[in-house]
Amino acid sequence: MKENLLGKTPEELRAAAVSLGLPAFTGSQLARWMYVSGARSFDEMTNISKAARQTLSATFSVGISAPAAVSVSCDGTKKYLFKVSCPGVSSCGESFIEAVMIPDGERKTLCVSSQAGCRMGCRFCMTGRQGFHGNLSVSDILNQFLSVDEAGELTNAVFMGMGEPLDNADAVFRALTALTSEWGFAWSPKRITLSTIGVLPGLKRYLDGFRSHLAVSLHNPFSDERLEMMPAQKVWPAARIIELLRQYDFSGQRRVSFEYTMFAGFNDDKRHADALIRLLSGMECRVNLIRFHKIPDFPYECPPDVVMERFRDRLSSHGVTCTIRASRGEDILAACGLLAGRQTIKD
Repeated sequence: MKENLLGKTPEELRAAAVSLGLPAFTGSQLARWMYVSGARSFDEMTNISKAARQTLSATFSVGISAPAAVSVSCDGTKKYLFKVSCPGVSSCGESFIEAVMIPDGERKTLCVSSQAGCRMGCRFCMTGRQGFHGNLSVSDILNQFLSVDEAGELTNAVFMGMGEPLDNADAVFRALTALTSEWGFAWSPKRITLSTIGVLPGLKRYLDGFRSHLAVSLHNPFSDERLEMMPAQKVWPAARIIELLRQYDFSGQRRVSFEYTMFAGFNDDKRHADALIRLLSGMECRVNLIRFHKIPDFPYECPPDVVMERFRDRLSSHGVTCTIRASRGEDILAACGLLAGRQTIKD
């Protein structure tokens, strides 16, 4: 397979050009074509000589590929299916991942995947149920931004798709660098949120190295109950995650939120609300309540709206900002916890 150039820094692109006997400035041209102009092939890079383009294409690929399929929800949400290569993990060397574009007025948010499958094994998540098929490369991640129909209209991005971003930290961090650097897409870090269950080594690297927002998948304030739903609690307990977060300032432009999927009769009562209030006491944060979307062979359902509203109001009345997230794209299996990288997808 040819090496993809998408995701490389200008310095790396210059080194790639020089390695082929091309002028170093070719690297700067490549960066501008890929990150500013969104060129999909070397043929579009018209200020690079034809001979140089042929030399480049013999060794490298740009790294942009069209989605294999797209599905559209009744609420306007769109789910894109991409084929990716995960050699050494997936038995056939290929897997499928999904990205979701969520429209909301003038906002168009892309929910980005970072892995094919996931090794975290959360019981309530369809992605986790399929197991782990491989880490996405930086070009696989950035391709999702460039290959959706709304590529030029995206206003925000959330790393909340398939996979645990901090379990693939190197590639995700390279993608974030390309997204927020002046030589890259030049996005403001405030346009991006990374969601994690709290992989502590990667979490500290993210907090120290990036200014984008953070969303932590919490789902239960009691360690034994969180462990029942999330095996990663055994390795990265919520208490240690909170302890680390308290060392950082979230009162400025960077925000931290906690994702809390609601399960009827399991984590939706006053006892859980009060424990959550105690756990987050004094933190500058937000709690997002998420409606659970029913999946096969799982005993819980989403509580009624009145229960979720009562839970929200109790947190808010005790100084913890709390909102109920609107569910989008459920009819095309694009809502939270439903992404599964299907090889076939409804048109």
